[in-house]
Amino acid sequence: MKIFPKITIYDKYIFTQVLITSFVAILLFTVVWIAPEMLLNTIKKTLEGAYTVKTAILVLFYELPKILGKAFPVGLLLGTLFTFDKLSKDSELTIFRAVGLSFWRILAPVFVLSLIVTWLCFFTCDKLIPMSVAKLNAIKDNYPSTQYIYTQKEEDGTPKLAVIISRFRMDTMHNIIVLDFSKKYYTDVHQLSNIYFAERGKYLGDRWALSDITHYKISNDGIFTDISKLDEMDILNGEDSKNAFTLMTYSTKKEREITNHDLKNYVKLLKKEGLDEEYRFMLNKYLQRFFHPFVCVLLAVMGTLLGFSKPREQKLIGFTIAIGCIFIYYITLPFFDLLAEKGVLPPLVTALVPPVAFFLAIVGFYKSKDL
Repeated sequence: MKIFPKITIYDKYIFTQVLITSFVAILLFTVVWIAPEMLLNTIKKTLEGAYTVKTAILVLFYELPKILGKAFPVGLLLGTLFTFDKLSKDSELTIFRAVGLSFWRILAPVFVLSLIVTWLCFFTCDKLIPMSVAKLNAIKDNYPSTQYIYTQKEEDGTPKLAVIISRFRMDTMHNIIVLDFSKKYYTDVHQLSNIYFAERGKYLGDRWALSDITHYKISNDGIFTDISKLDEMDILNGEDSKNAFTLMTYSTKKEREITNHDLKNYVKLLKKEGLDEEYRFMLNKYLQRFFHPFVCVLLAVMGTLLGFSKPREQKLIGFTIAIGCIFIYYITLPFFDLLAEKGVLPPLVTALVPPVAFFLAIVGFYKSKDL
């Protein structure tokens, strides 16, 4: 019993045709996406002397992975649609059906190609985009300088230490305020025992080293009893140091800038620290990393279905439906992200809804085509 059908001339022909048209569609999508603003800004900075010609080429090159992440599914949909629409208009599909090829047998080479594109999409999102963003940041010296607040808690959830960073860039911090909480508290107000203000701070792996520090000692009555100067002080030792630095660093990054492995660990850390909204949002994004690439398979099947048309049927109808589906898919993703972040729906559900919607649309198209 043969599990896989024998590769025939038909398979090679359809695979080649869909591959070529999909490549052209991906290329056109990339050019249209990169041309209006990105290209003009790069040319402008080159003419101003901010970029050399080599730097400008590298900037455009490293921008490509971010575009390809969206171009692969769109290109595959348009490629299959155009190919099978042409085969329908040329009556080639009628010949294939006449010699006994079922719809699913006709779809076989497209399915194989869609799996290849799915892997490319997954690899691009997991490896290429984070790598390219890191390279771009290095070229542009684009490391965000922003503020962050980290709260270290006791086992019962009460605050132990609060670190307020007014400004940080990579592993260097400026104007750090450390609030040291006392064990005593009144109703919902926790008493402070010490306040430290440091001009500078440095992340050293196993600790945060602060320097040029002003120390304010506070009595149980909430009054400053002593103000002194310290040259150096360490805070957040061991695992707390690493966790706080990870949270601070990733707070400035978008999900696409993090690899799957690091994103998984980041999601676990958010859950451990009790940052519920960020946890649900990032878990939704992490799950999308696995569901989004398989949309390529669904779009390939949809493009094939839309391409099955009658000789006199307008090609514009199929392309309009295809573009409409892609538009709805990408425009609704932020909406589902928000539903996951606010806890309206579980992240697993919000990540699954778009692919499931495409699957249901495919079932509807399949029945309407009467194949």
